[in-house]
Amino acid sequence: MSLANPNIDAPPRQIRQLDEAAINRIAAGEVVERPASAIKELVENALDAGATRITVEYADGGKTLLRVTDDGHGIPAQDLPLALARHATSKIDGSDLLNIRSFGFRGEALPSLGAVGRLTVTSRALGAGEAAEITVNGGAQGPVRPAALSKGTVVTLRDLFSATPARLKFLRTDRAEAQAIGDVVKRLAMAEPTVGFTLRDVSGGGDGRTVFRVEPETGDLFDALHRRLAAVLGADFAENALLIETRREDVLLTGYAALPTYSRGAAVAQFLFVNGRPVRDKLLIGALRAAYADFLSRDRHPAAVLFIDLPPQLVDVNVHPAKAEVRFREPGAVRGLIVTALRHALAEAGHRASTTVAGATLGAFRPEPAGAARIYQMDRPSPGALSRAHAAQAPHLGGLADAQMSYTPSARVEAADPEAPGTEAAPLGAARAQVHENYIIAQTADGIVIVDQHAAHERLVYERLKRQMAERGVAAQALLIPEIVELSPAECATLLDEAPALAKLGLTLEPFGPGAIAVRETPAILGPVDAGALLRDLLDELADLGQSAAVQTRIEAILSRMACHGSVRSGRRMSAEEMNALLREMEATRHSGQCNHGRPTYVALKLSDIERLFGRT
Repeated sequence: MSLANPNIDAPPRQIRQLDEAAINRIAAGEVVERPASAIKELVENALDAGATRITVEYADGGKTLLRVTDDGHGIPAQDLPLALARHATSKIDGSDLLNIRSFGFRGEALPSLGAVGRLTVTSRALGAGEAAEITVNGGAQGPVRPAALSKGTVVTLRDLFSATPARLKFLRTDRAEAQAIGDVVKRLAMAEPTVGFTLRDVSGGGDGRTVFRVEPETGDLFDALHRRLAAVLGADFAENALLIETRREDVLLTGYAALPTYSRGAAVAQFLFVNGRPVRDKLLIGALRAAYADFLSRDRHPAAVLFIDLPPQLVDVNVHPAKAEVRFREPGAVRGLIVTALRHALAEAGHRASTTVAGATLGAFRPEPAGAARIYQMDRPSPGALSRAHAAQAPHLGGLADAQMSYTPSARVEAADPEAPGTEAAPLGAARAQVHENYIIAQTADGIVIVDQHAAHERLVYERLKRQMAERGVAAQALLIPEIVELSPAECATLLDEAPALAKLGLTLEPFGPGAIAVRETPAILGPVDAGALLRDLLDELADLGQSAAVQTRIEAILSRMACHGSVRSGRRMSAEEMNALLREMEATRHSGQCNHGRPTYVALKLSDIERLFGRT
């Protein structure tokens, strides 16, 4: 039974021109997906207008009210009707669509918002005697009227999607929409540290509740950005982030990337900007992931805020109506710059681990039983009562004061050489004991360090193996009978273009007719290889990212496995000399702050924190 095509018997349809209202509502569906999309467009307009302070207000998740107030240069009264016309903009003149240096340029935001809700624009241009106001309701534009406003522009949008009620059904809960608005404002706040932002929820009426607020930052660019990131992402990120500043030809990469031990369970702390514009680009996300691939397991995600600045002619931002995607003229160069810069910064960090590791450790020391009564300061005994209680509980040894008291230690103590100069002053201190034949306790100048001996040695061996491979190259295993893999002509051409790079990794490819490739050699360390599956994995990665690291990743996975089996095993007793040698090698080896799977290799605790655990401070 064959299905009938409903278009076969349908009468011919007449071609007609859509009216302006329908055109605007269709365009609004591309630009305004949800309340957060409207806020993004309005705040970007405010930034283009030179605003130094921007206030965003919303009610009911932005469904009933959105308002953006700025102190920018404003819109002259005679230009207000034109500002609400489609494809009318002051950002570009239309002669060069590649030389775009502003957030907005399409001229679609205000007319799209006016087509799907009740829009009011009140503005006072610099030097103007009075402010003016214009209203649009479902695409129907009203006259320009005088208004009261000291400076800048106020854009108010009420009843979003009231002209297209079907779109309301696709919105999420008020809380989810409000969170999306907050994410948009925070991203733009990171992009513009010198601008102050205020986000307010006015659902209950009145002045509402301030959800987010940051003041304009001043001073050095990197210092201002660092303070802004601390305010937006938290002090933990700012404390554990590495400064990134690298230039390659016309491309400049700046920002901050967190240590591998400060990783997240989802990609929620990855913020990428191209010429100041927040973007979600799979090429950039893939490069960020590749830079951390050697330090994080698959279920962990890096945290980073990266800014890519390059001439506008080298990037096309006119790819998507929402301007969330970009297209680079040389994507491979941008990706390579990100990977190289991040790996260099992580290598410069040496054995450093994030401070949150110590914080989590201290938190684990303070379990609070369910239902336990909390002791407040007023309930604590006085110092005098404490001293009398301690005296009463002290044992009276009498004549046994000099007697030897027997005990069974739970930790094996290997005293370090007392003559070793400066060992406690070293970053990881001097080894004092080994606990449960797996954890090394070291004493530093201002605290202690607990080292996981297996995880630490695993990273040291892995880095040594990688260094040897880089110096000697990857040994190739010649196949007795070359394996022939049949592919399409286009796929063969793609792989043969990458053949020189793959040969350096021990994978030798040669053409074998119009639709096949002969695999002559494979990396010896991989052992038996399914050449067909390997080539298809390479093709998938090349199609997705424009560059493949599949062979390199497999080789490094083998080295990681060898390092795991060749490192100091848990349960092995180590002498004081061995423990101190391990600590010194960790200090001299890059990336030794985390094992091959992204877990920390050591925990550093300050003496003040330890004293606080015992109530000594």
